[in-house]
Amino acid sequence: MTEKKQSSNVVWHQATVDRKMRETLNGHKGAILWFTGLSGSGKSTLAHAVEDALHGLGARTYVLDGDNIRHGLCGDLGFSDAARVENIRRIGEVSKLFLEAGTIALTAFISPFRADRDRVRGLVEDGDFFEIYCKCDLAVCEERDVKGLYKKARSGEIPEFTGISSPYEAPENAEIVVDTAQQTLDECVAAVLAVLREKGVIQAA
Repeated sequence: MTEKKQSSNVVWHQATVDRKMRETLNGHKGAILWFTGLSGSGKSTLAHAVEDALHGLGARTYVLDGDNIRHGLCGDLGFSDAARVENIRRIGEVSKLFLEAGTIALTAFISPFRADRDRVRGLVEDGDFFEIYCKCDLAVCEERDVKGLYKKARSGEIPEFTGISSPYEAPENAEIVVDTAQQTLDECVAAVLAVLREKGVIQAA
């Protein structure tokens, strides 16, 4: 576990417009939807499909995608265990800012370590964080291998690759579990929206 660093000589400035006011303006609650799973399990596909559905309902949303984030915010990080921890720490803090803006933040990261996902959960209040496990057998993910990463990992070209040479710790108590090998994309989207309605993040249909 990495030690949380605090900048010196800084004071938190309390905004005059708070989260509740932003949520009232938006017409829904803020939330963090944390999609996790192996590479090729459908995290990004599902996150963007859920965002599309939420956008159609008038919700304010933003997808933080693993590859896209590494083009900028986390472009300085590699894929060692320590770098993965820092990657998720940064995303957690950014997601919290979106939450405070009353936005529904959707994140699509392998985030292989349980402790890192739990640490992000601990940044926010109960009911703000929804862990969505994109369950998919490794064999199916390898069959898809859209980016050709598993092939490279098997040949030793990519060290510390999750599921091959680096572990993936599946969620034990995820709010939502979808089997992306067995369920259609529409079924997975419907499952996510159903929980968001049940928990009052968005209005009932």
